[in-house]
Amino acid sequence: MLNLNDKKLASLFIMCLIVAGCLQAPPDMDGDGITNSEDPDIDGDGWNNLMEEECGTNPMDSLNVSEDLDGDGICNPLDNDIDGDGWLNILEIECNKDLKNNESIPDDLDGDGICDYIDTDADGDGWLNDYEKECKVGYLENTSFPEDSDGDGICDNIDMDADGDGLYNNWEIERGLDHLDSKDHLVCHGETYFCQRTYDNFTFAATHNSFATLGDGIRAGVNHNSGLEEQWNNGIRVFLLDVYHKSYEETEPDDIRFCHGITSFFHPCQFGEVDAYEWLSNLTSLLNNSSGDVVTIFLENYISGEHLEILFNETGILERTYTKDLNEGWPDIGDMILEGRDIVIFYQYQYENNFTWMNHAWTHSWDTPWDIRDIDDLTCELGRGDEAQLVWSMNNWIYSEYGLADQENSRTVNDYDFLLDRAINCWEKIGKRPTIIAVDYWQEGNLTNVTKTLNYMIDWNTNYENF
Repeated sequence: MLNLNDKKLASLFIMCLIVAGCLQAPPDMDGDGITNSEDPDIDGDGWNNLMEEECGTNPMDSLNVSEDLDGDGICNPLDNDIDGDGWLNILEIECNKDLKNNESIPDDLDGDGICDYIDTDADGDGWLNDYEKECKVGYLENTSFPEDSDGDGICDNIDMDADGDGLYNNWEIERGLDHLDSKDHLVCHGETYFCQRTYDNFTFAATHNSFATLGDGIRAGVNHNSGLEEQWNNGIRVFLLDVYHKSYEETEPDDIRFCHGITSFFHPCQFGEVDAYEWLSNLTSLLNNSSGDVVTIFLENYISGEHLEILFNETGILERTYTKDLNEGWPDIGDMILEGRDIVIFYQYQYENNFTWMNHAWTHSWDTPWDIRDIDDLTCELGRGDEAQLVWSMNNWIYSEYGLADQENSRTVNDYDFLLDRAINCWEKIGKRPTIIAVDYWQEGNLTNVTKTLNYMIDWNTNYENF
């Protein structure tokens, strides 16, 4: 154990070592009493050593201080909002503002955190700026909304069908309809937009010898089971009619009948007849009680034009007939309805006199061959008429070996897939949809569903929905 003299001697020795520089205290650059090895801010400049390294300044040089424009303790190189104005640097650059000036703040009208400069809906009213510009309303005013009558997201100013009723604005305006009122419209054959189709650009379902039915009391030479009313209710709008006088002796206007010859040895009405006045009056009544239909009557005419004029006048048809000018195109279906000219009459055999209320079939249209006995003979070739005309009929029946309508054959050729494929094939070859598709025994197969499918097609090669 050291005595007192020894302790004094030891202390004196240590002090001599210190004075002589033999012993030194640990380094403390900033003199804050924390050795450099333990000091988080070695140079005492107020910046953490690690932060200074990240900021690119020297942590051992108090004069090399990191820039911090907004004084938030994050140096500018690391600060995602250098000027502390609440807008990220990258947004200020995108917004064309000064990211180092806290008085240069992007405009944000709707407060969605996206500046107006890059905000596709600057006023936050749910309408894109470009749309609002097109719609001629203020895109920086959230109380200024585009008018959108049909709620389809397209403003009325640029919407081709502003009220969404299926009719183009210009079409409605030209015809005195309110293009901003969806209730003020026209329906044609079940759809508004069919009104804008021309007569020749629509496919109508037709019955061959429409009157020759069991329902009309015909027993020989039958073409269909059901009569006019059922045909109408199922969408038939074209009627092929053979018109005669009742007999060779009874040839007055009152004696006009629909009948169909099955042999050359007897008068065509010998085995059954239908009163033409009654039948056509029923057709007029059905048309009067419908909305937006165009009817076509295709006559195989064996009486005088004068008698036909009497017949159609007394049955309320004459005043509604449409006369085609060969130098003009066919009208829109909607125009025919609006103008009260919603019945088209074609007749096969020409007269010396010109009956302007009728249209000669083979001058204004054409058809495919009609005297078909074999399925392979169902072609798209010209049968009768002028192939340059836009209206054409696709005859779709096969006679029996006796030259009569055959129900079994009709079941085959009226089948949905067969009939649709034939119609599309002819459409492709001819470059024009069939205007009329005529069949025997229309209830066999799917005639009206085929015409419905065709009418929803824009061209022969477009997709379609089966009906």
